[in-house]
Amino acid sequence: MNTPHFKFYTKEDILSITRLRRYETKLGERVEVLGDDHSPEAFQRLNAEYVIIGVPEDIGVQANMGVAGASTTWVPFLQSFLNIQSNDFLNGDEVAVIGHFDFSDLQALIVSNAQTEEERVEAFRHAVNTIDEEVEKLVKAIVAAERIPIVIGGGHNNAYPLLKGAAKGLNAAQIIDMPQINCVNLDAHADYRPAEGRHSGNAFRYAEEDGFLQKYCVIGLQENYLQQNVWMDIVNNPFFDCITFEDIFIHEKQNFRQAVSHAIGFTDDNYVGVELDLDAIEDVLSSAYTPSGISSFQARQYVTQCAAQAKTAYLHICEGAAKLTNGKADEATGKLISYLVSDFIKSNAAPKD
Repeated sequence: MNTPHFKFYTKEDILSITRLRRYETKLGERVEVLGDDHSPEAFQRLNAEYVIIGVPEDIGVQANMGVAGASTTWVPFLQSFLNIQSNDFLNGDEVAVIGHFDFSDLQALIVSNAQTEEERVEAFRHAVNTIDEEVEKLVKAIVAAERIPIVIGGGHNNAYPLLKGAAKGLNAAQIIDMPQINCVNLDAHADYRPAEGRHSGNAFRYAEEDGFLQKYCVIGLQENYLQQNVWMDIVNNPFFDCITFEDIFIHEKQNFRQAVSHAIGFTDDNYVGVELDLDAIEDVLSSAYTPSGISSFQARQYVTQCAAQAKTAYLHICEGAAKLTNGKADEATGKLISYLVSDFIKSNAAPKD
């Protein structure tokens, strides 16, 4: 498989960050790795149903003129997730942790050669195309093998190759007739900016225009961040829907659980990509940090509800940071992501209603 920027893990890599302790078993001791065979067919031989990969990059965020830092959560997440206790609630045998992408060479090349801010942004947008190609290829192979990718970002630009790769994978496995799926997104932003070159703010625009995104519903969209042209595009598209943060929490037109149920119902005619942008969560370090958002508890409810009720194609958690380039740091972001991932696996594995 031609993914030159992907670093495949060995069992030794996993155990090196698993804190072993007598009389206890951690997830790191149980999770599967891909082994020496990195071909697309290797995914078919995995016993695990869930395949975790990291896309720790800031290129898409910087292409959107945002604050870098989304590349810093992958390792803190792994350190937390692999040290969860293996028990009857979550065993670990159902999970494979296969590795992460490393696009630092592209980042360094742009930073060292671009002369102006305009040149930097243009170069970052061009580099996102490379990220798209490699992420799509890997995700397609995972989904075609009828496994569920869990992807930890990175910027929200990666929603595009995830939707594209998952749709192509489900189609290749003859599970769906057309390479097109739906999406539910818990996010303060619609990420439906114009197709002005790829970045973290327009993944869903590209996915829809290229035919891989059918229905799209955003929960928690903040009115203060909603561009008028994007708002008009959403309200005039019968395949798009949104429930704003203000309607849920300020005007109380419906509660949070009802909003999630609406989004799941709106997209229940097809497989669904489950997206969670950590900038929707209050006081979580991200490129677009918010002092007023949903709680971590509600984010956990969201992934749990989606996993239990939707036909999930993948889970994508993005935009969180352990450290931003402006100096702000919070190692707890990785731990929060580990909660979200474990909640998703537990609920998705349970029988559907």
